[in-house]
Amino acid sequence: MDDAACRALNALNRTFYAQAAENFDESRGRAWNGWRRLLPYLEGLPAPRRILDVGCGNGRFGRFLARNLAEVRYHGLDNSAALLEAARAAFAKMGALPEARLDQHDLLEDALPNAQYELVALFGVLHHVPSAARRTALIRALAERVAQGGLLIFTSWCFYDHARFRERLIPLPSDYGGERGDWLMDWRRGHAANSLLRYCHHVDTDEQRALESTSGLTLLETFYADGHTDNINRYSLLRRT
Repeated sequence: MDDAACRALNALNRTFYAQAAENFDESRGRAWNGWRRLLPYLEGLPAPRRILDVGCGNGRFGRFLARNLAEVRYHGLDNSAALLEAARAAFAKMGALPEARLDQHDLLEDALPNAQYELVALFGVLHHVPSAARRTALIRALAERVAQGGLLIFTSWCFYDHARFRERLIPLPSDYGGERGDWLMDWRRGHAANSLLRYCHHVDTDEQRALESTSGLTLLETFYADGHTDNINRYSLLRRT
């Protein structure tokens, strides 16, 4: 997939989140089940725990951290101004994360912060990154931000493995030059069917293993969690040793 197609799909997703932000925020309030499984690893990180939450959305992972972890210095990045405002409001309401920093950032256009973190998290984002080359480059760049002894945790959304998501899929038009696993997906909450679409890539097990390997970090664990079936996301947990 060439750069022009990647930018076009990225623009499509920015439009999606601009239009669906309110509905998305309303439906994305609960912590993921898989995060609780991560807590023993997070508690073992040295304090103060510098945390980079890439694609933080409305800050629900930040809220989870505030409820369950002490001495957190949280840095959230997202390309949606509306969802960042929702995160700020939520943090203020619960009086959490006084040192939190929230920045508008486009993963495909902007450079990542030149800093080191005890935890770099990428939750619910990878499926929105077009092209295998860009997904590989992203994981490598995130791994470079992990401090010695720190963690990189990323997930892939296993939407194609579930019929309720497959029924929302639309083939990606051929002029994008898409790759295997590329789709458009319909969003139906608060909108008419097929009126609001987003680009999604299904990261299969082989691709996720390749991304784990390309990180250069030590793989600690992989597992499935989340959703009412507790298996819609596949987690990769890696450490810089």
